[in-house]
Amino acid sequence: MMLTSPQDAGRETPGQPPGHVEPETPSGGGGDGGVPVGGSLGGSLGGSLGGSLGGSLGGSLGGSLTREERRRRRRATARYRTAHASRERVRVEAFNLAFGELRRLLPTLPPDKKLSKIEILRLAICYISYLNHVLDV
Repeated sequence: MMLTSPQDAGRETPGQPPGHVEPETPSGGGGDGGVPVGGSLGGSLGGSLGGSLGGSLGGSLGGSLTREERRRRRRATARYRTAHASRERVRVEAFNLAFGELRRLLPTLPPDKKLSKIEILRLAICYISYLNHVLDV
């Protein structure tokens, strides 16, 4: 497999079968706005690279990328980072909503006292233990 310039990395190559994409070169930088390895093909490039190299030869050839290198490059793209940041915001929001709900169920004096997350967890543990004790008596 012959690579042209780093600008051409990640693009379809003339003379190759349709859908064939040349991977980025190690000096390509990864985050230069080009097509990420496996990005627009839904991850199929990563699988086809490993299969075409015979599996066990994948990491030993000079121009090929290991699975970990492909993963690092994909994660370095702006598109991946923005998608990841969006997923992380949704996750943190759900986490904070769950803590808020737990906080509303815990009795404290005063009722509107601000508690940290660790305080909420410790208070919940104590309250559940207390309720268990009340049920056992």
